[in-house]
Amino acid sequence: MLLQFSKYQGTGNDFIIIDNRDETIELSTEQIKFLCDRRFGIGADGLMLLQLSKGVDFEMKYFNADGNEGSMCGNGGRCLVQFAYDNGIKKTEFSFIAIDGPHEAKFGEKKWVELKMKNVDEVQTRKHGDFVLNTGSPHFISPVEDVLSTDVVKNGKAIRYNKEFEAQGINVNFVQAIDADSIMVRTYERGVEDETLSCGTGVTASALVFAHNEKGFNRKNVKTLGGYLAVEFEKINDSSFQNIWLCGPATFVFKGQIDV
Repeated sequence: MLLQFSKYQGTGNDFIIIDNRDETIELSTEQIKFLCDRRFGIGADGLMLLQLSKGVDFEMKYFNADGNEGSMCGNGGRCLVQFAYDNGIKKTEFSFIAIDGPHEAKFGEKKWVELKMKNVDEVQTRKHGDFVLNTGSPHFISPVEDVLSTDVVKNGKAIRYNKEFEAQGINVNFVQAIDADSIMVRTYERGVEDETLSCGTGVTASALVFAHNEKGFNRKNVKTLGGYLAVEFEKINDSSFQNIWLCGPATFVFKGQIDV
């Protein structure tokens, strides 16, 4: 099968995107794994299908680089919105359905894509000042003093594969406070089983934990190895957040075709 694809990235978090609005494409786990392979395939952190769904502009179908269907991907969602716009869905505000339910998105300042995330109603405080929460995907947040010197793969893998999280997996974020308004985040992602240059749901989870206002509106600027994002949200209390928006660039890289 000759497959038409596009490659997009959001702060270095890169994705293969395929237009499946005609519902003719079915890919096996092994085919997706091959396509995401950086040596033998196209190379990507994940793969998405753009599909039709009643009552919304489109459906987001997301797969991790290991070929398995994944949970919500924030940067992936933003890239899929840009792909939808570039391929005929010419709107400034979007609605779509993903594995964790309905989402809204829009174009904001600097042509950034802004994606509304799910509300968060639980934040677990763990030993050593760590946190666990779900922003569409499960995340472990570990505050550190020097994120650039942290061994993200070694330490992230140890947490992801410990007895508590091994079965379902968890994404592990190491977060350094830069100032009251800014943090830097590095993430070990399950399904990729490596550090990625950026993780949208991880950036979101980290921003919520590091909120600088006790209640009300917060905006957190976030630096990743792949670039800059921002997260805006309303803090209700230490375990409850709503009106959460993940904001950042979503960029077309190239398109092509490949035999699978």
